[in-house]
Amino acid sequence: MQAKRDLRKRLREERRAHVEALPDAIRGLLFRQPPNPVLERIAPDAVIGLYHANSLECPTANYAGFFIERGHAIALPRFAGKTAPMEFAAWTDPFGDSDLEVGPFGLLQPGSDAEALVPDVLFMPLVGFTQDGHRLGQGGGHYDRWLADHPGTLAIGLAWDAQLCDELPCEEHDRILDAVVTPTRLFEVEIS
Repeated sequence: MQAKRDLRKRLREERRAHVEALPDAIRGLLFRQPPNPVLERIAPDAVIGLYHANSLECPTANYAGFFIERGHAIALPRFAGKTAPMEFAAWTDPFGDSDLEVGPFGLLQPGSDAEALVPDVLFMPLVGFTQDGHRLGQGGGHYDRWLADHPGTLAIGLAWDAQLCDELPCEEHDRILDAVVTPTRLFEVEIS
């Protein structure tokens, strides 16, 4: 556990340095829409799970606009409390965030009156990843538990290229991603 905490700390520092070195104009051009091999795996009526990105995470606003303009329902994580399981709820205003409120972790999330949804495709943040789809998250295990309860969900990480790791410590409960999208590459995972 301490090794994972130390690794998270180091990777967060590296991510911060990478993002802060990117000019704002460049950041605005990245993650405009998912790559075609990912789009080909998404059904026309799929519910799309995203996250409301902080300043260091890969942005999701363009993906939200892209999918909502194509008629997809968009869902964001929502927590009823700090010890409650993560669920997803409708994000109906991705261009203005008028339907979001601050949740128990200080992050914007759909309000308690927003419709609960179950994503068919889940784009998720990460701290680090490997080419074979291993993901190091924030440490709460929320996404791993949600994916364990929802097998068959297409799980895709969004990452900066600097977050690629040769290897990561893995535990039995860690879920492998189907793909990872970076500004320069798509890592598709062949799961046997």
